[in-house]
Amino acid sequence: MDTPFSDRITDVPQSFIREILKVAMDPTVISFAGGLPNRDLFPIEEIKQATNKVLDEHGADALQYSNTEGYPELRQYISDRYRDKQGIDVPIKNILITNGSQQGLDLLGKTLLNEGDDVVIEEPGYLGAIQAFSVYRARFNPVPVSEEGLNVERLKGVMLCRKPKLLYTVPNFQNPSGISYSEQNRLDVADVLRGTSTFLVQDDPYGDLRFAGVEKTSFKKLIPDNTVVLGSFSKTVVPSFRLGWMVAPDALMEKLVIAKQAADLHTNYFSQRIIHQFLLDNDIDAHIAEITNVYGRQRAAMIKAIDEHFPKEVVITHPEGGMFLWGELPEGYSSMALFDMAIKDKVAFVPGQPFYVSREEVNTFRLNFSSVDEATIETGMARLGKAIKALLSA
Repeated sequence: MDTPFSDRITDVPQSFIREILKVAMDPTVISFAGGLPNRDLFPIEEIKQATNKVLDEHGADALQYSNTEGYPELRQYISDRYRDKQGIDVPIKNILITNGSQQGLDLLGKTLLNEGDDVVIEEPGYLGAIQAFSVYRARFNPVPVSEEGLNVERLKGVMLCRKPKLLYTVPNFQNPSGISYSEQNRLDVADVLRGTSTFLVQDDPYGDLRFAGVEKTSFKKLIPDNTVVLGSFSKTVVPSFRLGWMVAPDALMEKLVIAKQAADLHTNYFSQRIIHQFLLDNDIDAHIAEITNVYGRQRAAMIKAIDEHFPKEVVITHPEGGMFLWGELPEGYSSMALFDMAIKDKVAFVPGQPFYVSREEVNTFRLNFSSVDEATIETGMARLGKAIKALLSA
């Protein structure tokens, strides 16, 4: 049948989570489905002051077109922060400002992937990456993740059989599972990739949101020539500005800039100036500490409520940061069937299916704890626990 649409867009499914969020928009539904930061923590007054200051002091300049790479002073701030917080030297020539880190995934696909090229992805993995790379008709090679991190033996097998262009990872508070790669796992993964032509993508939107444990080494330190880092202000300042960045080696950065020029010329310059002014005038680490304090309490409330209301057969992760935890029903039970039952009790979550590339029916599910207060978490987990008990006894 003739169609006006390209093959590549016809093959890409709609975002499953976006469809679920439509259901969860009912104000009577308690939703743990989104990946939303807590709106009560947005620095509204400080953003207002930064905006007025930019307009008062740099109005015409801040409203003009700008360069593709991004506002140099903002890129310098990001470079300085990598040096001060992680001990990593990242020159500003290796930093590209993007429309959220999601655009970074699209630019990587556009720059590196031909149809049928191999991509290694975590299983379960971030569905935004699955969707972004699907546009370029990549061949996915899923590698399981556990509480320790990526399955190194499975990764070795893929590297022997294929020549993947990319290995996509979220090593800090992974989306969807909330797990973080251990220090040893990072060393082992780096050893597998060292000396190959495969780029490891370290997507790190949640790295600053640690409320327990200790920071682990960045892949940028371990295998700098193979590593691309994606960062974002969406989880630490505000999401609506859609401001992120990429860190990439010289040769790749040159091509990414060309792809960025073709896509949108440059990221919203006014928003870049506002974010930079906000960062100059405020203590971002104090703001992040406030966020992690709240998220830590909300995670604790969710785990406490799960212990009280869920059957013991349900297994969950215990993240040290980020915004999500991951649940697993006993084998043979469907999380999609659970969703259908739970939504009748006015509680929503994300069934695990969209986080896999080759499994239709799964027993896993994702819960977001960052955007719901502690009292509502208790009520929601009680409702979900009731639905789980009904499913297991059916």
